Amino acid sequence: MDADIEILPMLSRGKHRSPRRGACFMELASYLAGERWSDKPACTHPLLAHLARLVNDLTEDAERPRLATLIPAVIGLRSEDPRWDDELTLLAASRALPVVSEHHQRALAVGILSCERRRAERTGEAGLHPASRRALDAVPLAETWARAFVEQVGGVGAHHPGSAVVEIATVGLATACVPDPSGMLRELLADAITLCEHLAGREEQQHEPLAAEQWREVVTPAPLR
Repeated sequence: MDADIEILPMLSRGKHRSPRRGACFMELASYLAGERWSDKPACTHPLLAHLARLVNDLTEDAERPRLATLIPAVIGLRSEDPRWDDELTLLAASRALPVVSEHHQRALAVGILSCERRRAERTGEAGLHPASRRALDAVPLAETWARAFVEQVGGVGAHHPGSAVVEIATVGLATACVPDPSGMLRELLADAITLCEHLAGREEQQHEPLAAEQWREVVTPAPLR
């Protein structure tokens, strides 16, 4: 950490060379965790961190400070358990699928089917997760297209689709014709954190929203020296 910083930097898009130039969600997490300044700190599961960076960058400027109360919750949330990648991927895809554009729907439906197939091969459990089934039921044409595509492609492949699926889901939500896309992104991140807390065996944490005046002091830019 930088011992010269007097107050925490303002949340903003993208990577920042130092806290004096601002911070994204995960950079501030690295600072609070006592790690080297980075948007990919070791304290958080890589896919959860990827989701947090995307939500940070895609959230409207006026709404981004509301993400700040979630930052401490991602510190220490990591695991080598492959379930984390599966569950985070399916959460993001199933949440976005019913509201995003058709182009994104097809990609997300493929992501769900691929991830479900990967999970079935790993666990031996047949059938879709109920949330996946509900999401696909909302877009039957996209599901039909995706099933044909997956059958044509074949196996699950060596690389987990989580990173690409999460990116498609968040971009799709940010550009969807819904009343509050930033709110949907924030809710997705909060639910992803709760999911990881559950997978980690933690007691479910309550992430109460703070009023603007309660957080203003710590989203003010750090002074230049």
